[in-house]
Amino acid sequence: MSREVTLPLIVDDRGNLQVSASDVSKLLRTVGGRWLHLVEAGEQDLDEDTVAALTIELAKLADRIDVACIAHSSGSAP
Repeated sequence: MSREVTLPLIVDDRGNLQVSASDVSKLLRTVGGRWLHLVEAGEQDLDEDTVAALTIELAKLADRIDVACIAHSSGSAP
C-alpha cells in the first residue's frame, strides 16, 4: 500500500516560507530515529519491520520537502 502525500508550501504575500524546511525535515527524521532507537533498545513492543518501513517513508517525505523548498528558494517550479 503506497499513498502519495502532497504538502503545500505555505508562503506569505512576499513569497517567504512560513516554516523552515530544515526544521520540518529534522523533525521527521528525528521521529524516525527515535522509533528505531526504541526498537533497538527493546523498550517498546514495536514491530521492527513496521518501524523500519515508517522511518524510511518519513525520510522520503523529508527529502521531498527539502527538494520542494530548494526549488522554491531558487525560483524553480518543483
